[in-house]
Amino acid sequence: MVEFVFTPETTLTVLAFLFAGVALGTCSGLVPGLHANNFALLLAGFAPAIPAQPLYVGVAMLAAGVVHTFLDIVPALALGVPDPTMAPTALPGHRLVLEGRGREALRLSALGSLLAVGFAIPLALPVTKGMGWLYPLVVANLSVVLGGVCFLLIMTERTTRARLGAALVVGASGALGVLTLDVPTGGLLPAGSMLAPLFAGLFGAPVLIEAIGGAGVPEQADPAVTTTRRFILAAGLLGTLSGAVVGYLPGISSAIAAAAALAVLPAYGPRAFVITSSGVNTANTVFALFALVSLGQPRTGVLVALERTQVPLRLPVLLCTVAVAAGAGFLLVLALGDRYLAAVGSVNTTVLSLSVLGLLCVLVFGFTGLVGVGVFAVATLVGLLPARFGTRRMTCMGVLLVPLAL
Repeated sequence: MVEFVFTPETTLTVLAFLFAGVALGTCSGLVPGLHANNFALLLAGFAPAIPAQPLYVGVAMLAAGVVHTFLDIVPALALGVPDPTMAPTALPGHRLVLEGRGREALRLSALGSLLAVGFAIPLALPVTKGMGWLYPLVVANLSVVLGGVCFLLIMTERTTRARLGAALVVGASGALGVLTLDVPTGGLLPAGSMLAPLFAGLFGAPVLIEAIGGAGVPEQADPAVTTTRRFILAAGLLGTLSGAVVGYLPGISSAIAAAAALAVLPAYGPRAFVITSSGVNTANTVFALFALVSLGQPRTGVLVALERTQVPLRLPVLLCTVAVAAGAGFLLVLALGDRYLAAVGSVNTTVLSLSVLGLLCVLVFGFTGLVGVGVFAVATLVGLLPARFGTRRMTCMGVLLVPLAL
């Protein structure tokens, strides 16, 4: 194994595919509506035509997935920022942007993701051993576990109106998932699944619609991080441990795991959420890789693509890929994030939101065809409900939780 990694010719080839994956992850991270999973599944479809060993293609897929988890915060903060009058219903990262602290939020996210890699790699083996014992018990009672998650999503809302809204959203998104997840797609691209229109409609389009006519990205202050090192380390560690849950258990999203983790933090706030959710996202990649090796269960789209391509699971090579891609992702956030915020801030919000909505429609059609566009439209209507009731958008995760529980 070690000789394979450090053979000069092989190492150069691995690095070439790794940085090709970094480029793909940069594109998917910065373009709204695109995801590293789409690139990975496309690569899986075209892998037989690529004149390279499956391991090299797998390195590119994994690198793209890691870099995406660093950069996806950039368009998430810059696009869909609501009018200040809607600040109470804004996502935590958007609240920081509205306060002029978007540049700080970018750095907090990058730190959360980088810490997650640093914590996850040494913790992966003991966590995998523990989950190997716990996993059969959870799977045997999966309906109860996921039903409990749905119940907590509803009951942890702060007002009666919000709890009623959460119940409605969990039920509506769950019904949508039951009816559409197994519908065959007829898109032009070979990597389509109903997850694309469902998630674009539930989580992407509503934020853009709510931003139409808003003030957009206000002028941002300096990038100084205003939280303590201890706080950042605590939030990063919580994000890492929560990423282990996401990496091993089906139906638990990064947002749900981050929200649950923040319940034990002494100072809940948007900064904590940004650090923790970014850490969950990135740590999930490491733990999901070990879950694939130990349990044979791929938990992310990237790892599904690795399995389809029959990539040999050489952990030394794949873990080195994760580490190098994480370093590249951290530097790319610092290099591109501020410029992205400034560029979006100079564009008319209505024109920008409508343009991105049009792009989402094109992508959905490309991946899933006309049926997917119809699902996207219905999912968007459901995705508009949380803001009307003042409930958290993560209640839309009923789209996965309810079908899996049933």
